Amino acid sequence: MDLLAHLETFVAVAQERSFSRAAELLGIAQPLLSRRIKTLEQELGSELFDRSRRQIEITRFGSLLLPHAQDVLRRAEQLRSVARSAQTSAVQVLGVPPDCDAPALARVIRTAAERGVVVSVQDLPAQARADALADGTLTLALVRVPAGAAPLAVPLGLAAATPFGRRTVHLESLRPRRGTASGAEPALLVTPEDDLPQFVEHLRRAVARAGLPEGRVRVASSTAAALAETLAGTGLLLCTEEFARRNQVPWALLSGVPLRRGYQLAPEAPDWLLPLLGAAVGSVPDRRQDADDARVRLAVHA
Repeated sequence: MDLLAHLETFVAVAQERSFSRAAELLGIAQPLLSRRIKTLEQELGSELFDRSRRQIEITRFGSLLLPHAQDVLRRAEQLRSVARSAQTSAVQVLGVPPDCDAPALARVIRTAAERGVVVSVQDLPAQARADALADGTLTLALVRVPAGAAPLAVPLGLAAATPFGRRTVHLESLRPRRGTASGAEPALLVTPEDDLPQFVEHLRRAVARAGLPEGRVRVASSTAAALAETLAGTGLLLCTEEFARRNQVPWALLSGVPLRRGYQLAPEAPDWLLPLLGAAVGSVPDRRQDADDARVRLAVHA
């Protein structure tokens, strides 16, 4: 039995007090309407209408059920309305790193709106984004992948409260100076975005090779806490150049330690979205690929 169709018939007859007018209102034949009422009465266990009089009257049993039938139909219509809205303007929940550039994310939202897509941005650390994408909390997410094969690559360096005095800095230059008390040197702070086993282990090995104490590497509780420690002079923050620039913190590229974040957008998304997100995370173009393309163009011209 199509319960909604039968309940719709019941409500129409109760409103019109006439089988013929209800059939006309619903656009169905009167015999079909009568069969629906009879089937519904059998299903519910009692008569809904008193047919012994010239004008059909609803029974006490029918009056008791009528508000509930109307409520079921109203809820069914609400469900259809939500489904229509979801099809026409579904909200895409996009997971991004916590240290993204807010104006760049605003461009993502505006560009999406111009294309008829509603985007809601949610900032989460790398592992949390992967988990949220897996359980369906996020529709789209920038997920971490090996930098060498990533569509978006973001180089990392060190930010400090005072300028380094040069564009690049070696880990060896961070060794404790003679006479410095143990533990007095600033910690190398890793944000939750980079708190991934493979990444942290790679950094710890590089720190050990440079002769720095193993305890110099520490994962901060949040990006804001790591930045606060850096500004206070008690930490050196591993971050992107764009993030340091926005927060007016001196920054230097790590030399000899290729630390980069790699991102890809999952699942597949429109081509226009990835470049905008690249600007938000501070991605830089692959200079080696540019150089290769230039050599190819020169060869063709030759």
